[in-house]
Amino acid sequence: MSRHETSPATVQPAGNHRPNACCFCWCCCCSCSWNEDRERAWRASRETKLETIPNCEACTKPTPEEVRGWAQSFDKLMKSPAGRNVFREFLRTEYSEENMLFWLACEELKTECNKHTIDEKARMIYEDYISILSPKEVSLDSRVREVINRKMQEPSSHTFDDAQLQIYTLMHRDSYPRFLNSAIYKSLLQSVSRSSSES
Repeated sequence: MSRHETSPATVQPAGNHRPNACCFCWCCCCSCSWNEDRERAWRASRETKLETIPNCEACTKPTPEEVRGWAQSFDKLMKSPAGRNVFREFLRTEYSEENMLFWLACEELKTECNKHTIDEKARMIYEDYISILSPKEVSLDSRVREVINRKMQEPSSHTFDDAQLQIYTLMHRDSYPRFLNSAIYKSLLQSVSRSSSES
């Protein structure tokens, strides 16, 4: 599968591979693939997952200080749209991207006020991430599942709060330490530091 087949954006020719040649979004959907490790991981995960990956959040290029801050606390990483995108890309390499997608869906649900929209989004979240029939099912304990099943009779914008906290804690304890030691994070740190020193 070529890069032209996987991305609708215009891609720079291989011989003209400059950092940030085509954009400043720095998200994992970006076609500029600003370093080899990111590109390899991205292509491999696209080829191993049959499902289309939803777009990442829009974000600006992170500063070196921001990227270094992600190593100080998981909260700083999760409060940054660029941080969530890079962390989500790492989760994809570990086949656990559904944890971030579920967390983001819960955050979006909390912003809803319309009862009909809340019901619809809650049902979609349940089918996508809670149902045992879903290929994107997240790992929750039986107590939290029972709470959700009760709350689904009359969904609210906070129906999944307990489950969201459990998944947040799981990502923090399990995935975050590996992310900080990953090639994805280390390459990004080097790349933004180099860009900063060159400018």
